[in-house]
Amino acid sequence: MSPIVIVKNLSKTYNSELTALDDVSLEISAGEILALLGPNGAGKTTLISTICGIVTPSSGEIFVDGFDAIKSYRQARKLIGLVPQELVLDSFETVLNTLRFSRGLFGKPKNENYLRDVLEKLSLWDKRDSPIMTLSGGMKRRVLIAKALSHEPRILFLDEPTAGVDVELRKDMWALVNSLRKSGVTVILTTHYIEEAEAIADRVGVMNKGKILLLSDKKTLIKKMGKKELIIELHDPVLAIPESLDSYKLSLTEQKTALLYSYDTSVNRTGITKLLNDISKAGLILKDVSTRQSSLEDIFTNLLEEKK
Repeated sequence: MSPIVIVKNLSKTYNSELTALDDVSLEISAGEILALLGPNGAGKTTLISTICGIVTPSSGEIFVDGFDAIKSYRQARKLIGLVPQELVLDSFETVLNTLRFSRGLFGKPKNENYLRDVLEKLSLWDKRDSPIMTLSGGMKRRVLIAKALSHEPRILFLDEPTAGVDVELRKDMWALVNSLRKSGVTVILTTHYIEEAEAIADRVGVMNKGKILLLSDKKTLIKKMGKKELIIELHDPVLAIPESLDSYKLSLTEQKTALLYSYDTSVNRTGITKLLNDISKAGLILKDVSTRQSSLEDIFTNLLEEKK
């Protein structure tokens, strides 16, 4: 699928000292969900703000559906919807009028049916005549998303969309993102929540110190970089791991009832068969054996440690 967003060698430096973006390049395909992970100050918000035209880059190029986002800002911006971290809304305006006004700013003709559809998907239709100030924080977050969708964008940027919201609302937003993808909208979100990226993203990008350290298909990333952990439950607790098993670098659970063995899934020989035989030779009786796949959180943490 052809890219709808192309970023080439993008950099942003403040006061010739602070580098917020450092030679970032990426392509985002139409209809995909891309999650950008990274600690505070990694450059995630600066990157999407620059693509959206809010921040002017120091150098580099940005193309949105073929339009130069720097030279042809208006054409590019019409294709983009942005949900910022901050709850920036007119407290005295009603929900429906907020969407009408935002749609008008982008030069779109009236379409009450479309706005109703957006509000219904976000469970906001019954709040359409309510002033923003009367809504809860979670509801205001939904209004921000509805506002960003009011002009029918092809690309939606969500900056920490579920920060500070409850679990139920978070899952509702995940469902919304998936429905948007089915309708052809490209979604780019920044998040601190590893499980969010794991649940809904097609690709995951890891950022730190203004650079993209890694950009990969989620499943490929876990398969390529992830390790599995073999959990060997014992019939009886043991005080210590037998010396004969030292070469396997096993660890013992706090309850002293199971041995943990980490192995690389990408190698042909994992050593599991020999390990189980050696455990029996050491006089330990097995009760059960199971495996646990490394999560994105494990990979993310390890990657940041490696780049320090």
